[in-house]
Amino acid sequence: MTETLEGLRIGYCITGSFCTFSKSFETLSQLISTKAWVVPIMSFNAASIDTRFGKAADNINYLEYLTNRKVIKTIEDAEPIGPKNLFDIIVVAPCTANTLAKLSVGITDTPVTMAVKSHLRNNKPVLIAVSTNDALGAAAKNIGTLQNYKNYYFVPYTQDDYINKPKSIVARFELIPQAIVDAMNGVQAQPVLYKRKTD
Repeated sequence: MTETLEGLRIGYCITGSFCTFSKSFETLSQLISTKAWVVPIMSFNAASIDTRFGKAADNINYLEYLTNRKVIKTIEDAEPIGPKNLFDIIVVAPCTANTLAKLSVGITDTPVTMAVKSHLRNNKPVLIAVSTNDALGAAAKNIGTLQNYKNYYFVPYTQDDYINKPKSIVARFELIPQAIVDAMNGVQAQPVLYKRKTD
């Protein structure tokens, strides 16, 4: 039974919900402080698009600085994850609606989707931290599908702005460490639908 993150081998995937990168990086830093072994993995968009939230090259450099490991950012570099049994768990934080949709139907055309597919061949857990403006719209069916798939677990999530973005959902990134422990023990972190911090 897993009780601590120390020594855990984590594949930490980042997809293109750029507005949550700062939360994701903070969580990654916390995981490293627990003495977990963490390797960063980025989708094509996350690794190549400059936005008002930061430049792609700067993000890559920062991730490599934090982890002291090269970012996996190609499909060919992600493919050996399963055959080499590299990780105990894969975390996708943030996970966009685009990635959710691909995972729900088995599309493998980015480093992150390949990492997840390759990892799942070993019957090991994947933890999803949703971040999308249409989680309660077009993406809802894919969230529901993945929540019913074996080896998929979700970080508890909440509506981040129900007045201005009523279909938007964002994972509670601060709950990722405990959600990892839960997923390693085959348990879905609860409650999945989390109250807003202002409640």
